[in-house]
Amino acid sequence: MRQPGAALQFFVMNPRISIDPQVQHGRPVIKGTRIPVIRLLGCLAEGMTIAETAVEYAIPVEDVLAALDFASELVEQAQQRPVAASK
Repeated sequence: MRQPGAALQFFVMNPRISIDPQVQHGRPVIKGTRIPVIRLLGCLAEGMTIAETAVEYAIPVEDVLAALDFASELVEQAQQRPVAASK
């Protein structure tokens, strides 16, 4: 289970991502836009390239890459690593 504020901790490290309760109900978005990170990930998952996604939403490629980095960090934080049982 992810710790509260984990996304906010990464937000500090990723200046291209914004989390604001007043924008898209607090979902992570590309800073200065209302484009949710999840929408960009969906485009990529459906087979669009990073460049095509950037053109589709009129944002720099670096913003799409930031969305990928953000998602990657959240997955890493959410992963559970089982500990071997003691004998």
